[in-house]
Amino acid sequence: MVKPSRSYRVFQGVNGVILTIVVLVTLYPFVNILARSFSGERQIRAGEVTLLPKGFNLTTYEIVFQDSMFWRNYGNTVLYTVVATAVAMVLTTCYAYVLSKKHLKGRGVLVGIAVFTMFFTGGLIPNYILVTSLGLKNSVWAIALPNAISVFNLLVMKAFFENLPTELEEAAQIDGLNTYGVLLRIVLPLSKAVVATMVLFYSVSFWNSWFSAFLYMDRTDLMPVTVYLRNLIQGATGGGNAGAGTEQLSQVGANIQAVTIVLTALPILCVYPFVQRYFVSGVMLGAVKG
Repeated sequence: MVKPSRSYRVFQGVNGVILTIVVLVTLYPFVNILARSFSGERQIRAGEVTLLPKGFNLTTYEIVFQDSMFWRNYGNTVLYTVVATAVAMVLTTCYAYVLSKKHLKGRGVLVGIAVFTMFFTGGLIPNYILVTSLGLKNSVWAIALPNAISVFNLLVMKAFFENLPTELEEAAQIDGLNTYGVLLRIVLPLSKAVVATMVLFYSVSFWNSWFSAFLYMDRTDLMPVTVYLRNLIQGATGGGNAGAGTEQLSQVGANIQAVTIVLTALPILCVYPFVQRYFVSGVMLGAVKG
């Protein structure tokens, strides 16, 4: 075994220090937000909260958790995210698989149509009129269908499918599989990395989305949790929460934004470790390969 040179050991040390600093700088905002969500109103306004909670307080969490509408809206968010992600993955996967076939007639036109939508959209008002005229308002489809295909995700999946060996698909066709059988039994099992990456991208996007629901939902019991928390922030900062006392209102107004970030980010942070190994492989799809 070759002993590392002194210059290489110095490089490793410097590299380790730099990466440690980067990690600390990255983690600091998250830790600070978590500490603020459990801190008291006076300490937050005085700027005393850094890495640990000061004046430990659960008032805002109690107000949010005791509200039945919060749990209803949280359930809506889970439903919307699952359904919209499933629809998006089916449509994106099928479209990308079709575009990956270089012998397909009109392939360039289909790619051009997809890319065109990255730069030009119909606009907010035409989209609203379209969704309304189709009878999709106040339903999960108003969130799932207009945002079903992300062109960026589509092109990434297309590039991945193009790199798969065509011999495998030809062998499967010889064995009697049709196009759908090849996709489901050959291509998708070999595409776990890109599928997991796209699922993560779509689920995060739909989980954090609030504007579509704010636009297309008229009933509060159909809103996702992001809209509920947005309204709570607006009410707390504007002094419109009539159900809370003055002291409670001050506490909520002080750390509601931190509590909101924690409640919306926590589920994604819990899911991420399970898809991390696929995610790392998926984001390296465009890397140089030797």
